[in-house]
Amino acid sequence: MRHPRHWGTALRTLAAAVTAVVALSPASASAQPASGTPAYTAEAKTEVAISAVDLDGPAISTVQVTVKNAGPDRLRSLKVSFAGPVGWAVQPSSQTVDGTFAAGATARATFRIQVPERRPAFTVRTFTATATYQGGDGLGTATGTRTELSGTPVASLAAAYDNVGITDEADTAPGDYDGEGNSFSAQKLAAAGLTRGGTVNTLGARLTWPDVAPGSKDNVSSSGQAVTLSGSGGKLVFLGSGVGSGATGSATVHYTDGTTTSGTFGFPNWSFDPANAHGATLVASSDGRNRPSGYGNAGIAYRVFAHAIPLDPAKQVSFVVLPANADIHLFDMALAP
Repeated sequence: MRHPRHWGTALRTLAAAVTAVVALSPASASAQPASGTPAYTAEAKTEVAISAVDLDGPAISTVQVTVKNAGPDRLRSLKVSFAGPVGWAVQPSSQTVDGTFAAGATARATFRIQVPERRPAFTVRTFTATATYQGGDGLGTATGTRTELSGTPVASLAAAYDNVGITDEADTAPGDYDGEGNSFSAQKLAAAGLTRGGTVNTLGARLTWPDVAPGSKDNVSSSGQAVTLSGSGGKLVFLGSGVGSGATGSATVHYTDGTTTSGTFGFPNWSFDPANAHGATLVASSDGRNRPSGYGNAGIAYRVFAHAIPLDPAKQVSFVVLPANADIHLFDMALAP
């Protein structure tokens, strides 16, 4: 294995040897299948697939991009480009593929990508290949993506708790829900129906209020964490609230079959914003909040909300990647019909 300082030289050396590598499928590119001209529909589109990427870096990995002509006409003037995560060098970044390709034929282009040392934490890596062409399906361009996972998601949302949002009125010092030392009052939340380990029924889901002592880490400040979640349902319900007025983001649900669903949701600020901001549903309002100096702000509502994203109910959920927005604070999430 080459030391990282030799990668630039290695890639330049490889560049001379890595030209468009084109291979046709077993059927000849100049002839239709033996059964005659295939039947095409309006949905038939050029297919772009990316081979598995070896993430065991630091190393230079070989990646193959396959382009299949799924259209009725011959595909020509093919150019393929490939890109990995930001900062990952690719050689070459694009290739022109000579020749033309009949319906059903495939072309393959080989690329080299510089893979850095593997990170210990869970990481989602996305790779993208784009083909531009003439003929084929007549669309002129097609894109394929591949997601590679590294590491293991945390076992549960509770295992990812990293923020203290609830404190006792007799000991408010540990709280820092909003980055300014403020927090919910455990007493006032209980008066509003949110008690330690209690059930919260909303948007068709059965959620659980954090079962930890006041002053302990009890919520997740969302920053792209991957969290294990098993089961199936028509939607994923989130329980939490926002800090500031921009607490929105996209969550990605990974299914056991390797596919994903993404959805955007948001919460209003825990106080002052309209209760239905970002399409959220109000769950409970507590009176006042705990400040570093003690309980205060009586008469002002500090709130908890619910929101949901749709899922494919026919698929089994494996894990969820939370939005990369730390203004979103989550107490729980659960599947619902």
